[in-house]
Amino acid sequence: MNDLTYPVVIAPLTAADGGGFAATVPDLPGCMSEGETPEEALRNVRDAIEAWIEKAHELGHAIPQPSHAPLRAAG
Repeated sequence: MNDLTYPVVIAPLTAADGGGFAATVPDLPGCMSEGETPEEALRNVRDAIEAWIEKAHELGHAIPQPSHAPLRAAG
């Protein structure tokens, strides 16, 4: 997977939408996934991020930088 770390928003889905959780990546328009739990949604959206970036490369589109730098441990 790409070494860039993108912020992910995880939100519960309504029962009408099938329940579970949605994970979206605001920096990558249309990049999203779902899961039964927040953890599963996060695992699934990692695959979606990779696929989004691969497709953007194929199409010759620029890959946006993450809007927030990943946190790093001091040391």
